Amino acid sequence: MLHLLVVAAETATEVEEKNPILPDVAELIYGALAFLIVFAVLWKFAFPALGKMLADRSAKIQGDLEKAEQSRMSAEQELAEYRTQLSGARDEANRIIEESRRTAEQLRRDLQAKAEQEAQATVARAQEEIRAERDRVFQDLRAQVGVIAVELAGRVVGQSLDPSAHERLSDEYIDEVAGSGNGDGQG
Repeated sequence: MLHLLVVAAETATEVEEKNPILPDVAELIYGALAFLIVFAVLWKFAFPALGKMLADRSAKIQGDLEKAEQSRMSAEQELAEYRTQLSGARDEANRIIEESRRTAEQLRRDLQAKAEQEAQATVARAQEEIRAERDRVFQDLRAQVGVIAVELAGRVVGQSLDPSAHERLSDEYIDEVAGSGNGDGQG
């Protein structure tokens, strides 16, 4: 039937004079039929695939946007956590430093007190040793002074004195010298 329409259109166009502005009727029919066939094929196969591809692309873009938003929010949350941890670490470091300072100060005070105690103990031992040595020298000196005093007294008196008298005289002399303040070693 199409073929008949085409033939009829050709004969009708031959009879009439051709208008240069208007297209040929057969061309219009062929063009319309070709357009309808192409449009039907596109509608049946291409447009659904194209619509599906556009929907998939739109869904992918939407998913990427949502993922990006989630990533941004996750990054902001991690940044906040990092800042909190960093602040906590700074506080902890400051606390440790302060505690170390206090410990060091206490240790310094303890060492200083121990050194002072050791110095006082050393001075006390030295003073005790000095007293003991002075007492020993004093006893030696007392014995020597007693011997010298007895010899001198014996020479002055012209006779020998007995040891008990000798000891009694030397003790009295030493006590007298010590009582007058001349027995302190300053002479």
